[in-house]
Amino acid sequence: MDDRECDEGPGALAAMPGADLGWCLGVVLRRWTELVEEASAGVPHGTRGYQILSVVGHNDPPTQSGLAKHLRIDKTVMPYVIDALEQAGLVERRMDPTDRRVRRIALTPHGEATLADLEAKVAAAEDAVFDGVPDDARREFTQRAAELAATVHGAQPALDPCLAARDALTDPALGAGSR
Repeated sequence: MDDRECDEGPGALAAMPGADLGWCLGVVLRRWTELVEEASAGVPHGTRGYQILSVVGHNDPPTQSGLAKHLRIDKTVMPYVIDALEQAGLVERRMDPTDRRVRRIALTPHGEATLADLEAKVAAAEDAVFDGVPDDARREFTQRAAELAATVHGAQPALDPCLAARDALTDPALGAGSR
């Protein structure tokens, strides 16, 4: 594909040979990932740290293992991520009031403020992804994408969405992320 084809506008992309669903989703996901990584750059472990803060901030305090399972982060890696977030003053491990052997992950006041800031930055990143797209088309796309994701996840609940995203952003010829 030459540069001239890219300059013909968004309609030209949909008509291009090879612009199948995977290619289209990959382009959108790649841009979203770039912008969200920039937005979460100051947080330990970047986007992964943001995801942890988001889950912890919008739910009852989870256990470390429950959080690892929910986000599909290897349970041997999770302690290091939580340690880094704890050292940054964003989360703390609290004793479960019903079982003293269990520790739950909770946001600190600094973590709550950081999450609010990150959510605003992520919303701005998503706005940038949809720059130039009419509001009704954006709403339709996000609604249909949510429905498709729910259907796919319901049919294959063991499917790891993080691995699927990584695979979509990985160039097999390079053997590493090609963002």
